Amino acid sequence: MDNSHALGRFLTEVERRAYRQAAFAVHDDQAALDIVQDAMMKLAEKYSNQPPAEFPMLFQRILQNTIRDYYRRQKVRNYWVKALSFITSGRSAEDDEEVLEYDQAADEKDSPLSTLETGKNLAHIEAALEKLPARQREAFLLRYWEDMDIAETAQVMGCSEGSVKTHCSRATHALAALLKDMKE
Repeated sequence: MDNSHALGRFLTEVERRAYRQAAFAVHDDQAALDIVQDAMMKLAEKYSNQPPAEFPMLFQRILQNTIRDYYRRQKVRNYWVKALSFITSGRSAEDDEEVLEYDQAADEKDSPLSTLETGKNLAHIEAALEKLPARQREAFLLRYWEDMDIAETAQVMGCSEGSVKTHCSRATHALAALLKDMKE
């Protein structure tokens, strides 16, 4: 039996278990489906020529890395969506120092006021993104809003992975400064 049949059979057998594992990890059914699909595609694209006995370990490693990537993207995306809330909500009366921690109560998250505030924050972020140099904006949007990894972003941008990292870092620092200036 060739590897493509063995790979197809393996993916069919592991699909439900992988979905349950991802769903428990991320607590979001749609995201779990995407994670499993991405992990399966990565296995098929990069490791289909490996011996079938190695598929389980390779797939588990890919699945776990894909789940970690999901959390990294969520962390960055949530940071930028809430960036203005962090800055505006956190002035200490004693020393006029910014506090970068902000916990929103569970009942506030879906409130109309919260939705309005999130909309305003997104508008500020979009305005700040327009002020970035083109390459920084492109790298930031591809990496953090389009969920591309560094290699994919480098391929799309036609540059090295190191350049993508540099553009993203500079964009992140510039956006933080721009957003802070907008709210002051």
